Amino acid sequence: MSKHPYADVPPLAAGKNAVNAIVEIPKGHRNKFEVDKASGLFRLDRYLHSSSHYPGDYGFIPQTLAEDGDALDILILVNEETFTGCLIEARVLGIFRMKDQGVNDYKILAVPASDPLFNDTRALNDVPRAFLREVEHFFATYKQLEEKQIVTEGWGKTTAAMNEIEASIKRAKRA
Repeated sequence: MSKHPYADVPPLAAGKNAVNAIVEIPKGHRNKFEVDKASGLFRLDRYLHSSSHYPGDYGFIPQTLAEDGDALDILILVNEETFTGCLIEARVLGIFRMKDQGVNDYKILAVPASDPLFNDTRALNDVPRAFLREVEHFFATYKQLEEKQIVTEGWGKTTAAMNEIEASIKRAKRA
């Protein structure tokens, strides 16, 4: 067993297009929690400088490595916020592509696989357009007051998201 319990959680879950996700920031919060790589504890990285809050539970897919050097990010649509450290089996819907300071910083969009409210939510087309626009706006603006440049590049479908997850798993194995 590794030092950190989340490091032993497999990235892919049993369901089709399903992953395991570890929540860092619950929906509706402005505290930016991140896993401290040295200790495995969740630490307060910063408080968002804007008045925006995370539009869903936000975290990462374990045993992945995104192009920005961290685990691959995931935003999960939830009825109610969960908690930092919560493990969620999530059904992948799509991917939001963006650059943070010129580096790809993609976000996987998913729903909890066990929530009956989302039983019929299988693809981006099943998500209200207003929510997708809210997510786009959040990520386009949440770092403006920190004077960091974010460039949004739009949405990709489930297949594109799963391709990025697979690429991130391969990157993590090579690291």
